[in-house]
Amino acid sequence: MPDEVIGCRVVVTGLAGSGKSTFCRDLAEKTGLPTVSLDLHFWKPGWTEPTPGEWRAKQADVLAGDSWIADGNYHETLPLRLELCDTVIVMDTPWLRCFGRALVRGIRPHRGELPVGSERSRWRQLVDEWGVASRVVRKRQWEPELERELIAEHANHATVYVLSSPAQAAEFLDGVRLAR
Repeated sequence: MPDEVIGCRVVVTGLAGSGKSTFCRDLAEKTGLPTVSLDLHFWKPGWTEPTPGEWRAKQADVLAGDSWIADGNYHETLPLRLELCDTVIVMDTPWLRCFGRALVRGIRPHRGELPVGSERSRWRQLVDEWGVASRVVRKRQWEPELERELIAEHANHATVYVLSSPAQAAEFLDGVRLAR
């Protein structure tokens, strides 16, 4: 890929296990843009889900800044993020690879932050991640299609990149620069 130009409000989306978090971390390191991990903002203490209204308000708050990379799924509120962004990056990773990554995450020691007031035992991690693997199998066809429809409807003002392999993601990161 030649040089890729991105704006300062970036949405990264794709199936669970597609590599969004790793890609976002690397993109943030390359560009200096701050990351917004939606998983960290979604969960309330004790792994309690917010109401739909609370979740929309929380996202509006954390995405109010002039620059960010938003990492996460949450299709119910994807239109909100798409309307705010100037760049969309779709991690179009094959579902079987996503499934495998989720299985491996279940047995690997947890890396990274957890939501405020939430702990994660090894057993909880195993159950959660293997549940994610199950969701990947169930959603592998309709979820990417839904994302494409939402992007077409709510992000016609944004530049959209689709990355289908780790090699494409690495090449994109090598050539990416901010539009400033």
